[in-house]
Amino acid sequence: MTKRVKAVQGTAKTQPAASHAHGRRIRMMGVPLDMGASRRGVDMGPSAMRVAGMEARLEALGHHVTDAGNIRVEVVETRVVGSRKARYLREIARTCTRTAEAVKKALDEGATPLVLGGDHSLAAGSVSGVAAHFRERGEKIGLLWFDAHSDINTPETSPSGNVHGMPLAALLGLGPEALCNIYHFAPKVAPENAVLIGVRDIDEAERENIRRAGMAEVYTMRDIDERGMRTVMEEALRAAGRGTSGYHVSLDMDWIDPEDAPGVGTPVRGGATYREAHLAMEIVADHGRMVSFEIVEVNPVIDEHNRTADLAVELACSAFGKKIL
Repeated sequence: MTKRVKAVQGTAKTQPAASHAHGRRIRMMGVPLDMGASRRGVDMGPSAMRVAGMEARLEALGHHVTDAGNIRVEVVETRVVGSRKARYLREIARTCTRTAEAVKKALDEGATPLVLGGDHSLAAGSVSGVAAHFRERGEKIGLLWFDAHSDINTPETSPSGNVHGMPLAALLGLGPEALCNIYHFAPKVAPENAVLIGVRDIDEAERENIRRAGMAEVYTMRDIDERGMRTVMEEALRAAGRGTSGYHVSLDMDWIDPEDAPGVGTPVRGGATYREAHLAMEIVADHGRMVSFEIVEVNPVIDEHNRTADLAVELACSAFGKKIL
């Protein structure tokens, strides 16, 4: 009977199953940052997800959602690039610090942070805020990183100098220093509790950085192809949850195949399907240990009728407990 119930969970347009008595207090915040990428447009991602009904659709599940507005981000045209090895690093670090403070404040006040991006460099801030909150209680967190890319470059290894390829390196203490040292401690997540899921485009130097950081849990798309999403997710959740108070979920929409998510910052063919993505989020919801959530790299400029933002909202609903039955 249990297997049958799990098999039919999903995203059909049915009445939400969650009750208002068991809803979360969710604090939604946008981070319209696109300094970390070469292609412009992901700064409009938070607005696109709001237009797609993020707040209303989560409230229909029984959650109480407060939209805290956007974190302040500098206008890129008014700033200088800085080092070509880490473009706009100073400005990105400032935005990440503000993001960390807002996320930590939400958790301190008993709310679940929901961060809407923006490029993935913002995760250096959001995860820092989560880690700082739990560190004050003598606890640590896990991290589930859904992405086509490993985002573990440093300024010394990055071929582009784009900081959205560096946030996981920063969270694991590899650099750059301006992002590593938010709240003055590193790493923010222990390597044995940080899990990469669905990667399929990794630079050669990043492979060495993965080994140097000590990451043991890296699941490529081949792992998902061969072993199935459920097996991968169960192992990933065990790793992220081992000895932690819960885990942050960082979902880059380029993790999903461009056939289903065309409007992303850096599309890569061969990603998770629509149903695989929902299954992963549903399993996260089933486990019930998610402490914060973010969706990044939605680019309305190259999207088709806001399809990608709409899918992002659907996936957030699955992660926050939407079921068919």
